[in-house]
Amino acid sequence: MTLTNQNIEQLLQLCKSGDQHAQMEVYNRYYKAMYNTAFRIVKDSFEAEDIMQDSFLTAFTKLDSLKEIKTFGSWLKRIVINNSIYHYKKNNKYDDVPLDDVLYKVEDHSGIVENDGFTSLKANQILETMKSLKDNYRMGLTLHLIEGYDYEEMCKIMNITNANCRTLISRAKESLRKKLEPLAS
Repeated sequence: MTLTNQNIEQLLQLCKSGDQHAQMEVYNRYYKAMYNTAFRIVKDSFEAEDIMQDSFLTAFTKLDSLKEIKTFGSWLKRIVINNSIYHYKKNNKYDDVPLDDVLYKVEDHSGIVENDGFTSLKANQILETMKSLKDNYRMGLTLHLIEGYDYEEMCKIMNITNANCRTLISRAKESLRKKLEPLAS
């Protein structure tokens, strides 16, 4: 049986024993999604790639600490999100340039599948509009709406209280709605 035919549990067992071919197969299965996750937070292609690769290295070296092998994908995504937020905060700590003034290039449609022209156009408009939101609004909406985290998980990731999280998401949605209104008419 080739590595491409093996399920993730079998591959991860091989990875635990240091099989580099199995690690490469796991990488190939997850790298696009993990890159997109990192890119949506840090908004820099090169940095997102570095974060993604560092996250894979972390995951492969700490595979023994993974309690449930079936949760590998979400565990890896959590590593990527935590690393992305850490790098984002570190790099923007002394940055005085408002991110709204900087244009970003999206190279892979941010993970949107191009199956319906109208739907994907609207989704792309929403994603583009989200980029113009304040950083904490953009990050909160990305974690909640795109990555699917609930409020409790977001509180831990963003290191804020539950009340602050709910207020943040509410205000972010309202801000996004206001920015989308001119596009709807």
